Amino acid sequence: MNGTMAASSNRIMLGPLVAAIDQGTSSTRFLVFNAKTAELLSHHQVEIQQSFPKEGWVEEDPKEILQSVYECMDRTCEKLTQLNIDISNIKAIGVTNQRETTLVWDKETGEPLYNAIVWLDLRTQSTVERLINKTPGRNKNHLKHKTGLPISTYFSAVKLRWLMDNVDEVRKAVLSHRAMFGTVDSWLIWSLTGGKKGGVHCTDVTNASRTMLFNIHTMDWDPDLCNYFDVPMEILPKVRSSSEIYGLMKSGALTGVPISGCLGDQSAALVGQMCFQDGQAKNTYGTGCFLLRNTGSKPVMSDHGLLTTVAYKLGRDKPACYALEGSVAIAGAVVRWLKDNLGIIQTSTELEKLAAGVGTSYGCYFVPAFSGLYAPYWEPSARGIICGLTQFTNKSHLAFAALEAVCFQTREILDAMNQDSGIPLNQLQVDGGMTSNRLLMQLQADILCIPVVKPSMPETTALGAAMAAGAAEGVSVWSLSPDDLTEVTSEKFEPQINPEESEFRYARWKKAVQRAMNWETTEPIMNGNEESSIFSSVPLGFYILGSMLMLIGAKYIAGQCVLCEVEKKQVFCA
Repeated sequence: MNGTMAASSNRIMLGPLVAAIDQGTSSTRFLVFNAKTAELLSHHQVEIQQSFPKEGWVEEDPKEILQSVYECMDRTCEKLTQLNIDISNIKAIGVTNQRETTLVWDKETGEPLYNAIVWLDLRTQSTVERLINKTPGRNKNHLKHKTGLPISTYFSAVKLRWLMDNVDEVRKAVLSHRAMFGTVDSWLIWSLTGGKKGGVHCTDVTNASRTMLFNIHTMDWDPDLCNYFDVPMEILPKVRSSSEIYGLMKSGALTGVPISGCLGDQSAALVGQMCFQDGQAKNTYGTGCFLLRNTGSKPVMSDHGLLTTVAYKLGRDKPACYALEGSVAIAGAVVRWLKDNLGIIQTSTELEKLAAGVGTSYGCYFVPAFSGLYAPYWEPSARGIICGLTQFTNKSHLAFAALEAVCFQTREILDAMNQDSGIPLNQLQVDGGMTSNRLLMQLQADILCIPVVKPSMPETTALGAAMAAGAAEGVSVWSLSPDDLTEVTSEKFEPQINPEESEFRYARWKKAVQRAMNWETTEPIMNGNEESSIFSSVPLGFYILGSMLMLIGAKYIAGQCVLCEVEKKQVFCA
């Protein structure tokens, strides 16, 4: 009896709870927070399978993504019940997601028409090159005045264009007005709020701003941009703010709970890190690496290769806030590559031990340009390179070089951000899965020559989505007033090497980056018959031509020798 009373008492003391769906590139999580204290109460995580049908292609199964969300919800609710926490106290759900990843589905059947094309995917490189070639001056920033973005394989519009051009089911569904386009947030919200039976087809301003179809000034889909990519506007989701009730859960243990927050993962981390003031910044270390700096209510255009993006809009009637963003394609993904492709490590934690064991890369530099290079270069033709190898180099040095690569890439985008803003950051707030690697955090402080500050509660992306959901009008269980925000405890990593050594290593890294540039081209050189020719490669052409000449010469010499022998025999016989 006393145990029951104590459990009941605990439930009352907790007050309102808010949940967050965190659907990332490599996993899905469902997390539940106390709205008054921001304490994480419970969560569950499920890995997501990626497929690589061809070189440079990265896909995920939309049904698997959706099923992983339901599984994480169910398991988390079970864990909460075991903790004597009443799940009826969950008052709202927020959604945060991998951005740019592109889906098209049939609104009548609810079925996806193709796999989700992941943001890392490179299949649209030839499409991008054709688009850039037809712009005045071959300018990749041709649309930047409206979108804040360069024309790149990274963003959703070119992925959608590829689907419409190459997948019959998508083309037919568009022509018969059955197609729905969305990023992962749209797919999840539509499915969770009823799907083909009245599901809400929407997105928020942060996700919309990553498509290249959205005007960041008018805060809506842009007809000219849609015409440029030849995308019918009827397939696009309705654009909403990041904090409002979009619809209610239609199935599962949380049926009837409003979905009332939606932020792309990097915007959610900015909110979760409480970066609400102009000039505040955070860096998230996940599959990729993303540095965002709040620039307030006016978009700032970068002169140094950064993106201008919508940071958040926390309510229908609230102003939008913008951010400068430096995007790095490969951060945590390099750990997965070392594990799955090379077999150097069995687990992620092993990487830190390997690298710490040598404490240096021994002059080895690793540029993991698996998907080209993002900010500040925006060079899709770059490819991964490992250089500076000697007979002494071993897997531990490579492990150290991989961690350094993440830090050097962050240094590049931080330098660009400092140049754009004119006000250097004096410390860097960090979050994301890789921040559990203490060696990485120390290396980052050393390479930036400024302190790195890591919150003790690392789930800031999910926290940001929960904050937006809990603060929504009609929910109002989470106050975003500066006076009410919970102070976050954190750990600080101070630089431990002198700036001269840091600059030397950084200069070597920049040298390695140049070696990785212009490695890959999508258009083969054609001969007059429009066929790729072996002679289009000058070194290969010379080699083959030389070989042919040597063969002819050898035959000629051999023939001459035979002729001489015949003549000698004739003379001898005479």
